[in-house]
Amino acid sequence: MRNTPGRGLRPNVLGTFDTVVMAVAGSAPAYSLAATTAVLVGAVGVAAPAALLYCAVPMFGIVLAFSRLGRIDVNAGAAYSWVGRTLHPALGFLCGWALVVSTTLFMVAGSLPAGALTLALFDPALAGNTVLASVVGAGWFLVMLLVVLGGARLTVRAQLIMTGVELLLLLLFVLGALVHRGAATAFDWSWFGFGHFDGTAGFASGALIAAFYYWGWDVTGNLSEETRDSHRTAGLAALIGVALVFLLFEAFTIAVNVILPAGRVTADGGGADTLALLGEAIWPGVGGKLLIVAVMLSTVATLETTLIQVTRSLFAMGRDRTMPAALGDVHRRWNTPWVAVAVVGGVALVLFAAATALGSVGDILSEAVSAIGLQIAFYYGLAGIAAVVAYRKLLLTSVRDFLLGGVWPLAGAAFMLWTFVESLTELSAASVAIGLGGLAAGLIPMTWYWRRGSSYYRPARLDAVRALAAAEPYAGPHPRHHRPGADETLATDF
Repeated sequence: MRNTPGRGLRPNVLGTFDTVVMAVAGSAPAYSLAATTAVLVGAVGVAAPAALLYCAVPMFGIVLAFSRLGRIDVNAGAAYSWVGRTLHPALGFLCGWALVVSTTLFMVAGSLPAGALTLALFDPALAGNTVLASVVGAGWFLVMLLVVLGGARLTVRAQLIMTGVELLLLLLFVLGALVHRGAATAFDWSWFGFGHFDGTAGFASGALIAAFYYWGWDVTGNLSEETRDSHRTAGLAALIGVALVFLLFEAFTIAVNVILPAGRVTADGGGADTLALLGEAIWPGVGGKLLIVAVMLSTVATLETTLIQVTRSLFAMGRDRTMPAALGDVHRRWNTPWVAVAVVGGVALVLFAAATALGSVGDILSEAVSAIGLQIAFYYGLAGIAAVVAYRKLLLTSVRDFLLGGVWPLAGAAFMLWTFVESLTELSAASVAIGLGGLAAGLIPMTWYWRRGSSYYRPARLDAVRALAAAEPYAGPHPRHHRPGADETLATDF
């Protein structure tokens, strides 16, 4: 079993509770609802709850795949390492590259709403100013960049505050929606059926957008080298985190269908105003402002987790010499990949400047969400297949292993890859160009460093039987009881 603490990142910083918080923050429930609800409703109408439900089932299969792969290979690169060691190094590199591209795109897709929402708290008329929103969003981004540079401990402290307030506000509004009496439409169980989808292609486009809702929980895999008992903790935290955000997503999407009049969500681009509209309808006067605060906190929080994902992925690539080796350098004081953080910061700021010429905040969000969805479906799908391949010799040892280790992850992978292919004919030319062009760009560094002889392209095959057998002599009588040192007081466990 490959465990890589001591290769730069600080081990045992995060406990189970901390990692669950990171999983929830990575999925960013308030931001996902605000940024994506208008896009999802525009694609599938009142079938939005069904799209989230039918995407959640295969998504849990991918979560199981990540959990099982994390037991036998603890690596900050996560799918980049797992797919490379099971399927093929080229596919593994493209998985890592897909995450890098999607997270880089998200720096714009996430920072612009953060800026717009901050402006909306003071003057709603300023929220639509793309230039001003870009400047304020860039300011939030730089703050989170410094927090991530300060290390995992500082990152978790910030997340506990931001995500805690966000979830509290969202739960208050769920309760408010339950007692709300001004329904525009009666609840209908058909919202969970297939009847409202516009054929197979319409279902696929809805599923692709729904995948963006859930995306981000896999930050637990990228933090595995810094997590206590990471073979168990990262996977468990991801499962709990996805279950929590699924319930929130369904509750708010149903509330949107019931409370907001038809067509109101997608009017004028919808975008980040969706939750503000819902909040104003539930608690006139103060509700819209409170949900704007929740979305702003969620947006800033997910910027932080996204920065962790991309910088840890680039760190793993630099360490393996599949990208410039400097990306694998770790700051001596903060134990963070400071070169990767600096590079990501520079690239993101250039994108902020370019985004001001692309149109409104709503237009940028719509195109970015669809393009990021393609990247997500690609690397999630390959990770699901990798888990089945790695555990293939154990799948027939029990019904549990067959279903949870084989059928469910494989079904999740098939769903993600089918969604990827089916959506290509439904998305706009700009979204397809960004999504596929971003993947194709990865062929350049892949070819360059492969020809230079990186050992990543001659991997030790990842096999669960050998990995688990190798771990047994080190299991000991108390493998999960860890006494924190003086510098580990923040980490918590259930």
